[in-house]
Parts: sequence; C-alpha cells; structure tokens
Amino acid sequence: KMSNFVEKTINKYEKYINPAQAKLFRFMGLGSVEGSAEGWTITDTEGKQFIDCLGGYGMFALGHRHPKVVEAVEHALHTMPMCGKVLFNRQMADLAEALADITPGVLQYSFFVNSGTEAVEGCLKVARLATKRTKFVAAKNAFHGKTFGSLTATGRDLYRDPFKPLLDGFTHVEYGDAAALDAAVDEETAAVILEPIQGEGGIIVPPDGYLRQAKAICEAKGALLIADEVQTGIGRTGDWFCVNHDNVAPDLMASAKALGGGVMPIGAIIGSERAWQGLIEAPFLHTSTFGGNQLACAAGVAAINVIKEEDLLRRGREAGAYLKAGLEKIAAEFPTVVSEVRGRGMMIGIELTKEGAGGMLMSLMIDKCIIVAYTLNNPKVIRMEPPLIMPKEVIDHVLEEFRDAVKTTAEVIEDL
Repeated sequence: KMSNFVEKTINKYEKYINPAQAKLFRFMGLGSVEGSAEGWTITDTEGKQFIDCLGGYGMFALGHRHPKVVEAVEHALHTMPMCGKVLFNRQMADLAEALADITPGVLQYSFFVNSGTEAVEGCLKVARLATKRTKFVAAKNAFHGKTFGSLTATGRDLYRDPFKPLLDGFTHVEYGDAAALDAAVDEETAAVILEPIQGEGGIIVPPDGYLRQAKAICEAKGALLIADEVQTGIGRTGDWFCVNHDNVAPDLMASAKALGGGVMPIGAIIGSERAWQGLIEAPFLHTSTFGGNQLACAAGVAAINVIKEEDLLRRGREAGAYLKAGLEKIAAEFPTVVSEVRGRGMMIGIELTKEGAGGMLMSLMIDKCIIVAYTLNNPKVIRMEPPLIMPKEVIDHVLEEFRDAVKTTAEVIEDL
C-alpha cells in the first residue's frame, strides 16, 4: 500500500507533469519516490533499497554521489557556482585541458554545454562552419537526442515524424555497412555522425574496423567524422572513449552523461584545430549561458581524476566482462526468452525474442528491487549500464535475480 507522501507525489505528476506518464509508471508498478542514493543503491522515501543497473542511462559511471565529486562541487558552490562570463574561468580551463589529455588523436578544443543533445547540436553547427558544407550522413536506428538538429540526425521515425519538417540535408544509411556509407558521402557532406555503439538502438556493436573505414571515407571526401560518445564516453565501455577500441580519432566528439560524475549535468563538444576553425574566426557564433559553469566543470575534473585514481577503466572492463558472461549463460539456458547478449564494458544489451517480454522483465526486476529498462528505439532490448564500481558479489546477486525473472518469463511465454 502506498503512503500518503508517495500518493501525493504521483498525483502532482498527474496534475502538473504528465498524466499519461504517471499512469504508465503506476501500471508498471513503479510506485516509489526516490529518496537518497549512494554508490549503486537508490533508497526510496519508504526506506526500500534498489540496486541501480540502469545507471541513469549511463550517467552514473562512478555510482551515485561519489564523495570526491560531491566535495569538488561543494567547493565551487561556496566560492563561485556560476560563471560571470567576462573573466577567465579556471574550472572550465582545467576541464578542457583534462579532456584534451584523455581524448584520442588531435582533439584539442572544448566548448561546454549542459546536455547530450546540446553537445550534438554544437557538433553539427561546428562541422558546417568548418567545412562550409551543408549535408550530413547518419545511421538508421541511431539516437542523437531530441532537439531539432539532433532529432534530424536520429534514425527512428517514431520520434521524427510528429516534428516534420526537420532540417534539410540529412541521409540515413545502415549502421555498420561501410559501402553504404561510402556511397552516401559526397563533396557536399559536412560530416558523418555515428555512435561507436548504438545505445538506444539496442546496444548494437559495429563490426571491427567500421569506424576506421568511416574515418577513411570522411578523409577521402573532405568531410568530418563526428563521434557521438554521449552514452559510450568517459569509461562506460572499458576505455575513456569507445572509438579507442577501433583505434580511431574523430574530428569532433560529443560527450555528456558520465562527464558530470553523476552529480552535475554537463556536455562537451570536443574538436580538432581543423574542426574548430570557424569558431576560432568567430568565437561568439555559438554560446551558452550555463555552459561551462564552475559547478559542472569542477564535477567533470573530479570525475576524470576519480577514474584515474580508482583504476575504473580496468574495473569497468573486468566487471562488464563478468556480467556479460553471466548473462550469456542465462541466454543459453533460456533461448525462448533471450536471443542475444551484446555490448562492451559496462554497457550491455539483452535482446529478447518477443516484443512484450521487455516490459515484463523490467517489472519483474523492479519487483526484486533491481532497476533496469529497455532501450528507447528497441523495446525488445533490456539494457544494463551499472556503475563501473559495482562489486562482483552485487553482480552475482543481479544475475541470480535476472535468471529467476527470465525463468518466470519463459513460463509465461510458453503458456501464450
């Protein structure tokens, strides 16, 4: 039975946020209000504890409220939380330097924003400015955000159709098909934009060498390569950035989610000198009031330091491989429910055999106080993006509960 407090909160959602959203949450049995969080645990206002395997869609790489990130943000809060815009901002300079240090190739300059979709928008604008060209090539099934430019790049009609007309000049090709990409890129293409792993598309890992081929195609035709690392970046896949697995350096990169250490919202556009040319000529063509504020930049610097100090790239790689191997065992045991397990590091997708199984598994897991969700573009895929810090014994517990949930689902599927 729901407490009065929870009931009141849900009623406010119905009245002031979105009645359909409140109804869906109720339907899925999500009758909890977040109270506090730490590490991999979210505690609701009734004291019930949940293991967070969704990780804020990849935001909580360091877990919730990492003490070193909280400390850095508190310091900024008590000195200067927002920037005055006219004087130099040390936190912003420090974060830009830290990003130049960990990004591949000749990525050097950063512009800071507040979200992933803003980072993608910035990449599209900067690419047009640098190349003086207007066309873009993106992938089918891609997800780049939901503001107009990012939405045009997104390869899913469900999100696009209600908002047409969108931007002109975008072509979508099959993800992972280098020949199709080559055919689509021409002398008017400003950039190719790709996720190194399609996140919302269902954790689709491209064939080895695909990103290298994409880079070569761009170089041959004078276009830029934009890597959308919003979800894959900052350690999620077991390296600083997912493009590193293919040993490729893009011309522009969008980063967000985990960059704020799970404490502050922040996004970044990172580019090479060539990509930045237009902005160097006219620095105020792209601006942001909140972008680069001290609170967010201090969180970013602290997050990068924590990953280095706590060896989280290695830990994420190992924990992810362990989780994936456990899920593959469950998949082999229940082929009527799970058709494939995919991913890299702590970014794993579990493809199900039937459309309705995603919602059912999600509900069963939440009943067991483990938070997972299905991907936006493909409801047949359950995703797990736990914190990189999650210990083996917690992963064991998650696997045990997941196996039970899959077993229950298998029984229901057989009865249908």
